[in-house]
Amino acid sequence: MSALKYDTVIVGGGVAGLTCAAYLARAGKKIILIEKNNEFGGLVSSFISDGFHFEAGVRALVNAGIILPMLKDLGIKLDVIRSKVSVGIENRIINIEDESNIDDYRKLLVELYPESEKEIDDFIIVMRKIMKHLDVLYGIENPLFKNLKKDYRYIFRKLLPWFPKFLFTVSKINRLNQPVEDYLRMIIKNQSLRDIISQHFFKGTPAFFALSYFSLYLDYFYPAGGVGRLARVLEDKIIEYKGELKPNTRITEIDAANKFVTDENNNRYEYKNLVWAADSKTFYSITRTEGLPLNIQRNFEAFRKKIIDARGSESVFTLYLQTDLPLEYFGKISHGHFFYTPSRKGLGEIHTAELQELLENFENKSKKEILSWLNRFLELNTFEISIPGLKYPELAPEGKTGLIISFLAEYDLFEKIKNSGWYEELVKETERKIILILSQSVYPGLENRILKQFSFTPLSIRNRVGTTDGSIVGWSFRENVPIISKIQSAGKSVLTPVPGIFQAGQWVYRPAGVPMSILTGKIAADRICK
Repeated sequence: MSALKYDTVIVGGGVAGLTCAAYLARAGKKIILIEKNNEFGGLVSSFISDGFHFEAGVRALVNAGIILPMLKDLGIKLDVIRSKVSVGIENRIINIEDESNIDDYRKLLVELYPESEKEIDDFIIVMRKIMKHLDVLYGIENPLFKNLKKDYRYIFRKLLPWFPKFLFTVSKINRLNQPVEDYLRMIIKNQSLRDIISQHFFKGTPAFFALSYFSLYLDYFYPAGGVGRLARVLEDKIIEYKGELKPNTRITEIDAANKFVTDENNNRYEYKNLVWAADSKTFYSITRTEGLPLNIQRNFEAFRKKIIDARGSESVFTLYLQTDLPLEYFGKISHGHFFYTPSRKGLGEIHTAELQELLENFENKSKKEILSWLNRFLELNTFEISIPGLKYPELAPEGKTGLIISFLAEYDLFEKIKNSGWYEELVKETERKIILILSQSVYPGLENRILKQFSFTPLSIRNRVGTTDGSIVGWSFRENVPIISKIQSAGKSVLTPVPGIFQAGQWVYRPAGVPMSILTGKIAADRICK
């Protein structure tokens, strides 16, 4: 069988694969980017339903000194606006415009938890310190996206003065690497207050990254036309640089010794270098190492066992609503990116110990018991609500509004219920309950103004994106996984046990997100070019 030959084959058309492909194509490499879905972008994608524009993955983007410099470096023009955030608990809502709103946030918390005013003040002090650290960490355009051989102004006026501050900040970050739940217990005794602060983060998120959320709110931006525009402009740039894009193609085997990959139609693609920018477990499951030196085979197998046993992070349940309510109705309540908690009580042990007990004893639980747990879980949870039309009015039909309502969800629960035969009932009940909660709190009358509704569950994400456990940010924070988690070591994150095979994306660094996926895509491309 004849094979197509490339300098580099990139597998996985999410934002990491797109970034890597764009830089390699710009460097003149003969590359092909292979994606199993019809569309590229992965979790950075948008879609249209009946004239309503929605995000299929992330709701907004965080620059983090990476995304905008990457676009500038590639010569890509992308119209963006700031994606303003609101935070609400019960009937108290604040709009976040700048750093001064942290005082409004403090006031909101004190009104809800007056007995904990001293603890709230201690917490706000910590937040302000972390915000300063983040200002340093993301305070300049990432040097990976600058031409350091020519841009002397950047080197001497920005990079060199920044670098000592960066090293100092990294040392501070590493001291805040413990789970946010554990850290908050040291400064806040009120469990409800702790929950309200932490329950919209992934379980076990390192304290530094979790408690930097106020700074991240100020860094959110939104491309004109939706988040998926980022993927589209990268596709266009790859094509401009003569790179090859191949959608609707699933890679089923990697022969590491003979340097080729095979797709589901038995087509072969030979490579000098391979970049795997897709699901990590899939890579370690389909790669053959026979014929490589024994030490490489042993290292690969040892690493494979650790990866195969590891867990992905929590997933999300997302409800999409098409309503005949005008944008003005929602604009009077919040900005277009809204974190809302209907009760000050907090989840407590509902989403931790109680959920774990439910999963471990699932066979002994009745449907009634599971739905009772679900109702309590939703009533006390925090919802991330995105309203694309409040960001760009043309993203919704005239006089109508689309809403994207999400909460963190456990993949295993949905999988167990699907195997029990009542998955569709669970989805409908979850949708019904969310609508009821929001109609009785922040959006009165919402239930009677819905034109259409549909959902993505953790299983939907697993099936569409192909990501382990329906994860949206890579590996679980609750387990030890043998990947890089210190920013000063990010350059090594793209390496695999096999020479000539690199990795990129959300599975190679923790914590992960769109900026880090882009960064690892660029690092992998630089490794190959050098």
